[in-house]
Amino acid sequence: MPEGHVIHRLAGELAMAFAGRAVRVTSPQGRFADAAALLDGGTFRAAEAFGKHLLIDFGTALPEQDAEGRGLDRGGPGPFVHIHLGLIGKLRWVRPGPVEGADTLRLRIETDLHAAELRGPQTCALIGPDEAAALIEGLGPDPLRADADPARAWQRVHRSGRSIASLLMDQRVAAGVGNIYRAEVLYRQRIHPDTPGNVLSARAWQRIWSDLVELMPLGVRHGRIDTVRPEHLPEAMGRAPRVDPHGGEVYVYRRAGLPCLVCGREVRVREFEGRNLYWCPRCQRRR
Repeated sequence: MPEGHVIHRLAGELAMAFAGRAVRVTSPQGRFADAAALLDGGTFRAAEAFGKHLLIDFGTALPEQDAEGRGLDRGGPGPFVHIHLGLIGKLRWVRPGPVEGADTLRLRIETDLHAAELRGPQTCALIGPDEAAALIEGLGPDPLRADADPARAWQRVHRSGRSIASLLMDQRVAAGVGNIYRAEVLYRQRIHPDTPGNVLSARAWQRIWSDLVELMPLGVRHGRIDTVRPEHLPEAMGRAPRVDPHGGEVYVYRRAGLPCLVCGREVRVREFEGRNLYWCPRCQRRR
């Protein structure tokens, strides 16, 4: 499942291509056809990411009506297309023009210059401002947003007996954090993944949060996840670069059975809450 940096990067790209422009909106597959017909020709006002959720604001494309059917000028945001890619969803740029693979194409947004296609999402729904507000309210702070408040996350963390590995994947605690960032930030802070939230110190949580705030914008900028410090990069250590479709240089993610880049101990992995959890038993000792 794409982590938050992917969604923030997509939001920025969509805004650059479409913001302030009238767009053509279609659903060749047909599963979003009614909503697409309502939005077609409307103005793409903004695209914004909240954790792993993408909200596309279509401004005043859907004017409300009073009891007698007369149009009302809301003057507010929305409606929104709410997108969550889930495990298999893809939002990709294509050339404007003829549609290929219409049977799997949920949503297409285009102008004469740009076209974006959405296939296989977990969620693609038209929602109003109240629904959007409720969605955002239910999420934890997003390390990629300037308005994020890490104290909100800490309130959940230090009251919970769940492990920090579990809490970091809970989108009500820290929106946008996924399996890779979880494994890597816990390694970088030398915290064992089984450490209960109510045992973790406030200082340790602040270090975790600060590391996420440092690392995740790099993912937005470069389009891949890199977490290895300069002294552990391939050129510094004289080792071969990592080759993995998920991205860049990491310490433990997908390195099970390989030596830790710092201590040489074998990196461990186990299944945890339906995902693979990676850690180094020496660098991340139980406290």
